[in-house]
Amino acid sequence: MGVTHKTLLPTYDVFDDFRYFEPNKTFSCLTLDGVNLGVTICEDIWYNENEVQYHTYDLDPAGEMKKAGADCIINISASPYTKSKHESRMAMLKNHAKKLGLPVFYSNQVGAHTDIIFDGDSAVINSEAEIIAGTDPFKPSYTDIEFYAETKEVSVVNNSGLKKYPGKIERQFRAIELGLNDYVEKTGFTDNVVLGLSGGIDSALVCTLAAEILGAENVTAITMPSEFSSEGSVTDSENLAENLGVKLIELPIGEIYDQFNEILSPVFKDKPFDEAEENLQSRIRGSLLMAHSNKFGNFLLATGNKSEYAVGYATLYGDMNGALAIIGDLYKTEVFEMSKWFNDTWYEKEIIPETIINKPPSAELRPGQKDSDSLPDYSVLDNILYRYIELQENIEGIIESGHHKDTVHSVVRLVDTNEFKRYQAAPILKLCSKSFGSGRRWPIVQKWTQNEKN
Repeated sequence: MGVTHKTLLPTYDVFDDFRYFEPNKTFSCLTLDGVNLGVTICEDIWYNENEVQYHTYDLDPAGEMKKAGADCIINISASPYTKSKHESRMAMLKNHAKKLGLPVFYSNQVGAHTDIIFDGDSAVINSEAEIIAGTDPFKPSYTDIEFYAETKEVSVVNNSGLKKYPGKIERQFRAIELGLNDYVEKTGFTDNVVLGLSGGIDSALVCTLAAEILGAENVTAITMPSEFSSEGSVTDSENLAENLGVKLIELPIGEIYDQFNEILSPVFKDKPFDEAEENLQSRIRGSLLMAHSNKFGNFLLATGNKSEYAVGYATLYGDMNGALAIIGDLYKTEVFEMSKWFNDTWYEKEIIPETIINKPPSAELRPGQKDSDSLPDYSVLDNILYRYIELQENIEGIIESGHHKDTVHSVVRLVDTNEFKRYQAAPILKLCSKSFGSGRRWPIVQKWTQNEKN
């Protein structure tokens, strides 16, 4: 029928369009049976209405298509999922239909590529800005409609109608499900995965997700207690594995840890116990997990969350080991929310032991250690992180929102100085408007944090 080129070429977040392509500068419709189709591509329909407004454009492609005689607007998209994208996407489409006085047919890709997840969520909006039809999100789906060119009216065929878009926590789960399944399938990895199970909330959620998405028979969990591991952490891991039906292997690391310390004792003599000895434990565990992965060909899942990655409370070559971080874009508070949701809503029974959910977060790398010893409460920390990373607010703005000055400076300093760790992290499934990875290209070497403090 013809060719349409993309007009608006984004260069923010994960997009690099302008590095490779020239923008379209002429507008003409494609004609089918006498109907003028105004075809636009992805960003073209988001004209100055993005979820986060990184850039504004002078040219409105859909408006130009109407000037060229379009009877309707068709947008073909590869628009990535974020946890709030559905609401902003539907509001944008309705605004366009209302402004143009034309129906809008929005067809979005579904599937995942590396860290980027496409949720589908295609829709039809009539010229009165009403959403009249949609597709099932997070899976291949379609809906039938009829378009009457003379009146520019749209109607639904075969009771297709609207499909329900899930709530916040379920949509995060569905995105992780699609992301993990497609990552495994498209890379050619086996469905068999392995992960470290510590008795903490993060590894418990990753284990639950893996069992639910890939099947319990394809999940191996390895618990690796040390002298600092509480008895409850070991029994909690056993109970979770039994509840899920996954294979559990126990590999105590006490003897290996003692040997490491003995070898290092001539170098470490007269030095107090600190992060060096703490991280040794994590790196021993990471080595055992990688050995199992290599020997049996199992796909290693990293278990870190966004809060930990943000402030550097994760060990390079230790618990950061893995081929994919499936909860690396969930804040710690969201990890707790999803864990409770699995028990209360998805399974409607206790699968993740309540003792794990109610346990004060701890890396258990020294006696009596708790995350709260060196970090603010996660509800405070996560709000600061959200404002700094996703909303990209400056320090003064975050303080003005009600957070204590010293706390904000401390958290921001941790985020900025730990970029070198995230640079080496496993790919993280993108769930937020601003995620660590390809969409946040931050320099490792910088001095603005120190300047802000001064």
